[in-house]
Amino acid sequence: MHDLILKNIAKHIVLDEAEEACFLACLKERQVLKKEFILKEGQICREINFVVSGTLRAFYLDKTGKESTIMFALADWWVTDMFCFVNEQAAMLNIEATADSCILQLQKEDLDRLYIQVPKFERFFRIIMQNAYIREQLRVIQGLSLSAEERYHNFLIKYPKVAQQVKQKQIASYLGITPEFLSTIRGNKTKKKKKS
Repeated sequence: MHDLILKNIAKHIVLDEAEEACFLACLKERQVLKKEFILKEGQICREINFVVSGTLRAFYLDKTGKESTIMFALADWWVTDMFCFVNEQAAMLNIEATADSCILQLQKEDLDRLYIQVPKFERFFRIIMQNAYIREQLRVIQGLSLSAEERYHNFLIKYPKVAQQVKQKQIASYLGITPEFLSTIRGNKTKKKKKS
């Protein structure tokens, strides 16, 4: 289990054995059942989560009960309510397992201590946060400039595993369209394939 997270970290920083041990000692393993929440809106967000297996979804619930999926997280991905985690505030997002999952959790206080004990982790999490910011900026720009069909096509190319593992209505909420409209898009795509 620790192999996956260590490989994830090795993409950006190199740790010696003592630094690895220090990091691994901070992690808490958690098994999460499908439909179980690891974070609910209003709870203080104290953990950043690394997905070892399974799939999670972070979503916002508006006053009318409409869900807007903010992100999905599969194996080898990190997920949290970043703003609330960094500021130790009440969560704005809900994070739910869409399949039975195993995660490794890192508490904010442990991360802050890790930054002092192993300063390389500041670089690692800076890169993680930069990448998350870039991903969200591109998503907003695509939402403003591309049609729903183009956004769905890009989603399938960028996240093929997600498309296989989550419900169509969750993909629709990520794309900002109704499930019915997504069905129409998928139907049109199937018709085009048959013609060609």
